[in-house]
Amino acid sequence: MTAGEAVTRWSVRLAVLFMLAAWLLMIRRSERDSAAKWFWTAGFAAYLSHLWAAFEFFHNWSHAASVEATAKQTKDVVGLNWGGGVWANYLFTVVWGLDVGWWWVSPSTRQNRPRWMSVVLHGFLGFIAFNATVVFASGFSRWMGIAGGAVLLLQWRAARRRPVMANVSVQANSSAG
Repeated sequence: MTAGEAVTRWSVRLAVLFMLAAWLLMIRRSERDSAAKWFWTAGFAAYLSHLWAAFEFFHNWSHAASVEATAKQTKDVVGLNWGGGVWANYLFTVVWGLDVGWWWVSPSTRQNRPRWMSVVLHGFLGFIAFNATVVFASGFSRWMGIAGGAVLLLQWRAARRRPVMANVSVQANSSAG
């Protein structure tokens, strides 16, 4: 493996690891958690490093070369000669970047955004991350993607089953009066 390949692979692995840590903290605590914000930001920074490395070491800073490589990989994996996944990756970059920026610029409005917006945003980012780590990856990366996804789903399910303590105390206080 060349140095360029190593930088490209490990920067995205680090990005996914930080993204997973941020999601786990968001599930376990809240999006007000400062550690979650730092992991979310670090994940995005690592992802940008991956994007830079992929264009520097694999695509010679050519969008056309990126589309061609994506089409070949998509054909090899799912049998469809289509390079449009590059545009999904560009959208992923913009969406994640805007969310990181929003968290730093106006954390209270981000925290209070409509639930559907968070579901769509995290659903889209998760869909792309799943495809990158499970569908299109192989070996170590795929197994880590599967394990990380399983941990995330288990934590999410467990969090959905926990009672919300704020609601419990409000209900207890209102019935006491």
